[in-house]
Amino acid sequence: MTNVNYFKDQFSALQASDPNELLTGIRKENFDTFSRSGLPTLRQEEWKYTNISSLFDKDYEFAGDGKISPSLLSSLEEMRIEGYQEANELVFLNGRYAPSLSAIRSPETQLIVLPLEEAIDSKYKALVAMHLGQSSSYIKDGIHALNTSFIQGGLFLYIPKGQQLQHPVYIYHLSDAGQHHTLSQPRSLVYVEAQAKFQLAETYRTIGSCEGFTNEVMEIVVEADAFVEYYKIQNDGSNAHQTNTTHIRQMEKSHVHTVVLSLNGGMVRNNLNLVMDARGNETHLYGLSLLRGKTHVDNHTMIDNKMPDCYSNQLYKSVADDASTSIFSGRIIVQPDAQKTNAYQSSKNILLSELASINAKPQLEIFADDVKCSHGCTVGQLDEEALYYLRARGIPKENAEILLLHAFAADIVDQIKLEPLQKHTEKLIYEHLSVS
Repeated sequence: MTNVNYFKDQFSALQASDPNELLTGIRKENFDTFSRSGLPTLRQEEWKYTNISSLFDKDYEFAGDGKISPSLLSSLEEMRIEGYQEANELVFLNGRYAPSLSAIRSPETQLIVLPLEEAIDSKYKALVAMHLGQSSSYIKDGIHALNTSFIQGGLFLYIPKGQQLQHPVYIYHLSDAGQHHTLSQPRSLVYVEAQAKFQLAETYRTIGSCEGFTNEVMEIVVEADAFVEYYKIQNDGSNAHQTNTTHIRQMEKSHVHTVVLSLNGGMVRNNLNLVMDARGNETHLYGLSLLRGKTHVDNHTMIDNKMPDCYSNQLYKSVADDASTSIFSGRIIVQPDAQKTNAYQSSKNILLSELASINAKPQLEIFADDVKCSHGCTVGQLDEEALYYLRARGIPKENAEILLLHAFAADIVDQIKLEPLQKHTEKLIYEHLSVS
């Protein structure tokens, strides 16, 4: 059975089995979009360097809830992030939120965690109806629509007003590709009330020798004077492919801080959107890709400045070795009403192999006249003078290169404000760079 026919059959079955009025309407609208658009191809400008449609030459299936095997539990244990004892641990199994595998350590006065379907049937229904699917206004391609077509087993997080969340939220995405090629489609909606502080980290693991594809959408809504830290760690196998969309709306003056770290994987596409809907918003976006083998990572960021006096700063770094590929496309939009916007963007890259490739595309779209905006991009190799300096002091070449790469990565790692996560990240980077 082809993927298209399989998706049609699964869509019809889902609509019949889950007739929730809100979800069935959203699903149908997006499945119509998917049917018209299909999967993105290289002919589309936003996808010119990443051919995910080629991955669907294989027949992917949605994995059922399945049994919790010892191997799944072992993999879940292995992927836990340092500091997990003091964190809320939420697990997605094959793209569906699994409450039985999750551990919520914050009291309900600080954090509300619900399956998305339960949130729709609760006092949060109006809030979900208002914000679920807003990312479709900015990302209109078929792969995003495919996720929204199959919203099922999603997650709803609500941080009440004024809560300074003591326990961060760790989300583990575990996919079982042991029996067949598996398509997982996690969906989350996060609402951060006024004056709240929230820290969230995500990581991924695919088990089995078949291909795994994770097509994730997370929508985060941030209210007045709230502070949100968002971290993503990608360190999966070469048979694990991803498209990730994180869509953050700053509804009132607030602060957002994000770090995306990519080490290992197959073909990975990250969409990170920031919509500044109020005066005085501030956001910081950081990214680090340390790639080897045939890993392909495509980072797309978009910041839409809609109101005046907003500030944003982006710094994305990448290192490409072997036959890996690193792509960065950063888009800053300054709308006509967004006077006195300050927006800065920088992409810094190191190419270590003739077979590796790096493509960087910083973009500014400015429709206001009283702004400060800049962008820059560099692509080079390791500093030969620094390398010579280290080797002259008896450090072997391989170790000297590792030291320089650690130094290159340090100012991104330093932006991880959650101390246990920073230690966890430093350990992963050390292990990654130390593999010969």
